[in-house]
Amino acid sequence: MDYYVRLEQGRATQPSPEVLDGLADALALDAAERRHLVTLAGARRGPAPRARVSPLLRRLLDGMARFPAFVTDHRLDVVAWNALGAELIGGLGEPGRRHANNARYLFLDPASRAVHPEWEARAGEAVGQLRVAAGRFPDDTELTALIAELSSRSADFRRIWDSGEVVMCGAGRKRLCHPVTGPLTLDYETLHVPAEPGETGLVVHVFSAAEGGADARALDRLVAAVTGTAGLARPTA
Repeated sequence: MDYYVRLEQGRATQPSPEVLDGLADALALDAAERRHLVTLAGARRGPAPRARVSPLLRRLLDGMARFPAFVTDHRLDVVAWNALGAELIGGLGEPGRRHANNARYLFLDPASRAVHPEWEARAGEAVGQLRVAAGRFPDDTELTALIAELSSRSADFRRIWDSGEVVMCGAGRKRLCHPVTGPLTLDYETLHVPAEPGETGLVVHVFSAAEGGADARALDRLVAAVTGTAGLARPTA
């Protein structure tokens, strides 16, 4: 375990695949934790990569008018979205309504607990993803500052971080709540955008509901409310 900690802190020499396999077996790591261990062993040194949202990706977001969607970078900054996605996760399209960083929003804004009835699960995912990012980019000063800020301001963040949880983005179902729809349960999928040289790969989060059910009807009401007032918004950056 001490060797694993030294790997996380960047104080261990680069181990061989055999050593990594042995360490993973000894610690009974699951698949996500094994991938994180490999990430730690090959962590990227040097300046943090930049996040760039291509015009094509913006067009794809705007084209998914009936599917809430947003894009995050490795720091959990929401760097692009469509109007439905912005509204679903707390009104991101309106300046000042919520923070653009998902981790800051979850841990520092009490309103996030109303949007996310399964707040503990969403908080655990955020911390686990930040831990993976910290392993991949140990010299990212902005990421280090974000983790330090959350550690100093949120007891919940410290508690979950100390658990050592590791999370990779995947697919599944999430419960959310919105003033227009009330509670709804949506399927979600995460799509990974490959990184160009000098850039960080982005993750597209897309939500949907099975046709004909109560959640699909609730999502239709949200579509009508959003497109009937603001059209399809996009970030200005």
